[in-house]
Amino acid sequence: MAIDPDLLEILACPSDDHAALREETRDGRDVLVCTTCLSSFPIEDGIPVLLRDDATPGPNGLGVPANPA
Repeated sequence: MAIDPDLLEILACPSDDHAALREETRDGRDVLVCTTCLSSFPIEDGIPVLLRDDATPGPNGLGVPANPA
């Protein structure tokens, strides 16, 4: 289920950097993915769940850039 583009524009990762999110499908489920740390957050019944406890951390952990410069 697609997130409204206007809502997606204002949503941000709950980690300290508050990076933008993008919508993806992983393992057949819709998720929002942080554009910096690549952590993913579930979308349940069309509602983004942006709780750190429910996140799947990115490769370096929640809030840690996946591709440090």
